Amino acid sequence: MEGFMTRLMVLLCITVATSASTPTCEPKNEDRESMYVREMLIGCWTSFVKEEVEVHILNLHYDAVDKMFSLNLTYARSMILILTSSKRTYGVSNSNPGVKIYIKTTSPIVLYDNDRRNITREDFPTQNEELVKWAEQKFGGVTSFTTVRNLKDLTFSETRGTKPGPSKCKLESEDPSLKPFVVFRTDESPLKSCTPKQQSSSADELHIINIEESSSIRNVSLHVNVTNTRVFLRGPQGTTWTVVNPQLAMLRSNNNIMLVTEAISYGIKPQCTLNNDSAVNVQKVALDTFKTNIFTSYTEVRQDTENNPVISLILGKALNAAEITPSATATTPRQKPLIPMTTNPPHLMPLVMQLFTSPDFRLPLDLNAKVQSDKRIYAEISGATLGSIVLSIKVITCHARSKGSCPVVKELPFFPEACSLNTCTTSTRLSFSFDQIQELTSTTWDVECSVEICHLERCGPGGSVRRSLEVTQPCLQPPT
Repeated sequence: MEGFMTRLMVLLCITVATSASTPTCEPKNEDRESMYVREMLIGCWTSFVKEEVEVHILNLHYDAVDKMFSLNLTYARSMILILTSSKRTYGVSNSNPGVKIYIKTTSPIVLYDNDRRNITREDFPTQNEELVKWAEQKFGGVTSFTTVRNLKDLTFSETRGTKPGPSKCKLESEDPSLKPFVVFRTDESPLKSCTPKQQSSSADELHIINIEESSSIRNVSLHVNVTNTRVFLRGPQGTTWTVVNPQLAMLRSNNNIMLVTEAISYGIKPQCTLNNDSAVNVQKVALDTFKTNIFTSYTEVRQDTENNPVISLILGKALNAAEITPSATATTPRQKPLIPMTTNPPHLMPLVMQLFTSPDFRLPLDLNAKVQSDKRIYAEISGATLGSIVLSIKVITCHARSKGSCPVVKELPFFPEACSLNTCTTSTRLSFSFDQIQELTSTTWDVECSVEICHLERCGPGGSVRRSLEVTQPCLQPPT
């Protein structure tokens, strides 16, 4: 009887239903919050806090060099933030005086903060366990250790970063999205997923996880965090799935499965043979295996750039910050929602305003030159690049501020001037005149323009740039 059941399971895996009504979906990169299956990374979360100061370690893991990230620490609680990364990356941060950022002296991280005094370069170990020991010796403990792959932007909220329980940091695989004090977005991950448009009304879910045949991953740890579910696991020959909390799910696979519970661990041999890793084929085989016509989610696991043979996954709908705690992402009247980039030159990027007398921008205006109020002035605001990352500049407002014992501030209307992308890769052009400012009692003025710094289509406050100018009234023609 047992041999008959084994042959039947193999037959079910090989014979795929080809009905046109069978639902399928094409995997794509999705937001972490919308995925049923997410990657677990090394970290910890403790109750440690010393004199109202928390200690957080942010371990950045990038698949490529010269990537860019941003940190929003404007409303973060008093903390020590230790940043590490194995690859060269560029970041911008907006912090408050209660935040102190530590970066290794030889770290490939290039960070621009709105106050450079918040950044301390110091020599410390970067290996995970050794870094935790160093932080414990220097600061007394570690509140959290969080690893994020391909970070785009991260915000520390006003929520406490502590967790009831032990104060000792014990590094283990975790789901960082469960930490309510940080909200982050990432670029591509090793996971792609999709859900079919047609969903089942049944209480039992079916989740499909497929490892590409070309991947070198052979050891997968899967933590099951949903009940009443069915899971189909497919991987290259020789893959072993270690499933934690297996009692919550009905499992089928073409690989060996190791079931781990609090009491015992035991193995299940492959129930079928499946070497075709195409999404459509795997989805149809899973549906046929569980004798159903709909599945809940499909996740495809690709190889990362480091060819790591081990990966840790968690199955369960991600909790957003609002579900964890209402205050995690609540914005106060003075706080805006997550801003990818909040910077303040000159600590982000030194800005220069150069003035010209003609629209061809060929004749710079001398610093001591005088300009008549009815003449149009042409300005070019330029900055710099962060390695291979090009930051563009967008002018928001301009004001003229008189110099003297009673300074006057007037809004200065301006017009954007055309400029090709080749010429203005890190600059922008505009023009203005003083003819609309009636009260020219002063001759010396400061022209100050507020700008935004943009990367691709993401913009954030970039501070302002200023240039002094001497303005004179035009000579009046005698009446005829």
